[in-house]
This record gives sequence, C-alpha cells and structure tokens, in this order.
Amino acid sequence: MRPLRTEEPAPLPSLDELLEPMRVVSLPMHTRFRGITRREAALLHGPNGWVEFSPFLEYDTAEAAAWLAGAIDAGWTPQPAPVRDRVSVNATLPAVPAGEVPAVMAHYGDLSALHTVKVKVAGEGDALEDDRARLRALRELVGDDVRVRIDVNGRWGLDEAFAALAQLARFGLEYAEQPVADVEDLARLREQLAAHDVPVPIAADESVRKAEDPLRVAELGAADLIIVKAQPLGGAHRVLDVVARSGLPAVVSSALDTAVGIAAGARLAAALPALDHACGLATGALFTDDVAGRDAHGARTAEDAAGFVHDFAITPGWVEPDEDALDRLDAGVARTGWWRERIAACHAALAERG
Repeated sequence: MRPLRTEEPAPLPSLDELLEPMRVVSLPMHTRFRGITRREAALLHGPNGWVEFSPFLEYDTAEAAAWLAGAIDAGWTPQPAPVRDRVSVNATLPAVPAGEVPAVMAHYGDLSALHTVKVKVAGEGDALEDDRARLRALRELVGDDVRVRIDVNGRWGLDEAFAALAQLARFGLEYAEQPVADVEDLARLREQLAAHDVPVPIAADESVRKAEDPLRVAELGAADLIIVKAQPLGGAHRVLDVVARSGLPAVVSSALDTAVGIAAGARLAAALPALDHACGLATGALFTDDVAGRDAHGARTAEDAAGFVHDFAITPGWVEPDEDALDRLDAGVARTGWWRERIAACHAALAERG
C-alpha cells in the first residue's frame, strides 16, 4: 500500500527509550466488558508526550506489534493537524441483561445531552431475545430521538445476521458494526439487506483493523462505513491513509483505552477531513478509576479539559497522567515485567520489518 501520509515515520526508538519511563497500570471496571473486569495498559513517554500501548492480553506478537507502531507514531512523529476542536462521542452499553440497562447508563451521568449509544449484542450465552430486550429497555430509557447502533463483533453467521437485523431494524438502528466475521459475507449481507429493504447500514471494524488488506472492505463494497482505531492500525497517519483510500465515512473508536489512549483517539478524530458520526471515545465511563481525570474515589475531576468527555463530546488534546493515579493503579512488578517482555518482542518484530 503506497502511503499518503505527509510525515515520514520516526526512526524506531531504542528499546531502552521505550522502557525507561514506562508505567503499567490495571484499571478496574464496574461492568464486565469484552470478558474482563480489569484493563491493563503500558504507558510510554515520547517527545510528543504520554502515549499508550495496550493490545489485549491474548493478542500474539505479530498483531500486538502494530499497536506498538501506533504508540510510536503518536509519541515520536509530528501528528496530523486538527480540523475541528470538538468531537461528538457515543455512550457504550455492554451486553448486560435488560434490567441492568438503567444502572449501566447511569454511569454516564446526566443523559440530557446524549445523542448516540452503541449497544453490544450477540454476547456469550445470549439469544436474540436478550438483544431485543436490551434494545427495548434502552429505547424506553432514552426515547426515539437518540441514535442507536449495535456491535456484533462478527459473532453471527450470514443467515443468522440477516434474520437478526430484519428483526432489530425496528429499533431504528444507525448501523450494525461487524455483524459477520468474513468480509465476503459482509458484502453478501449488505446486498441481501438492500434487496429486502432492511434499512440497516453496515460498518466494518475487525475486517479493517485485523485484516492484512484493510482496503478490501471498500473494494468489495462490503460496508457503508468503517470503524478505525489508532493503535491497532499503526497510528494516526496510517489511519488517515486507510480512510482516504477507502473513500468511506469513518468512525474513530477506542479499544477500551485509558485516558491517554482516549486522547489519542480524539486527536485522530479531530484530524479526519470529514466526521459525520459520533465516535466511540467515551468508554472511560466503564472504569471506576483512570490514570487522569478522576480522583481516588472515581469521581470525575476534569470533564471540560482536553482529552475528557463532557456532554458527550470530547476536546482533542494531550493527557498528562496523574502521579497519584499511576501509583494507585500500578499493576505490580510481575505484570510490569510481563509487559516489558512483550514490548521487547514487538520492538524486535518492528525492527525486523524495517
């Protein structure tokens, strides 16, 4: 892929340069999300400021190396200039029982400015009726004017996806994110929905960030828009390249990041030439504590500051972690050692790739 980026990538920093200021944190969550109740992340410090490296624990070195490239891009390369000073963000509702919807949404505080919610569906052990009940409970809580999108994480088969979306369309879905795993099936599903007048646009996530060729989605006409994340795609410059070459609208999302990673996503979203949808950058509400912007009791302390969500919008900027929070959330010697080894392996992989 010939890059469109205007900045040359920075030389690969030495391993010592990455590891010397590193802090590893473990953030507690009030609701199980993606199968976890604590989120580990390594925070690195480059010439630009603090950046995050947080591939999920099960990812192998080959996949995690792209996340390290993203952290290095953010911390060591001049970043794209913003074209907007505020970015709208959506709330995220995990795959919880319908009766828990009000309590989970309450963690976002005042919902009067709420405009968009992403709902996880097809959770482990859930049936379609569970998803319908969750969406019904959400609509009863927020009304019909709030945009609602669903995220399937590729867990449906093609026939299952068509049948499910034909039923869930009644909830007025903004789009369905990665309803099937295979990109060819995404294209087939999109054709089936159009042929049967099921008004649910398709968004591609894993088919972009986990694919060897992230442009195949656009080439096959498999999606109406794409979900992009700064870390997994190798940094803001590569994301802008992919978005430009795909020709599709893009939504910037987080990967359950700390406040440092959320700020990187906000800077990326602010640099996109066009941004017509709310971005998934409010997942900090799923944590009971964070590396910045909260006190020891989890209360928010800087909602209107750069990098923090206020009234379901975020101001792009850089986040400086709080030293007390870094100490409070420190993952411990053993986990820090594990992350040091992981970064060393990813660094070697990036060096080998040149």
